[in-house]
Amino acid sequence: MSEKGPVQREMEGLLSAAFPDADFTLSNDSAQHHGHAGDDGSGESHFSLTIEWAGFAGQNRVARQRMVNRALGDLPGQRVHALAIKALAPGE
Repeated sequence: MSEKGPVQREMEGLLSAAFPDADFTLSNDSAQHHGHAGDDGSGESHFSLTIEWAGFAGQNRVARQRMVNRALGDLPGQRVHALAIKALAPGE
């Protein structure tokens, strides 16, 4: 899928608002999971996120992932089946 769908655009907006000045890449991996569990046919069910943000400094991996999930609200688990998160502080 080369064009961003509405779910991906919504996720990017929420991440930008919650993590000002963060560098992130949100990849739609749904095509790799076509026909597998959680594939709802929307083409926006599986994502990978790499995010680097100064606010993650001093936070452990679980705390960082919770911050990301909190920022995304009900998207993970509701409209997004799977989200792989790699959250880093600058220099990591």
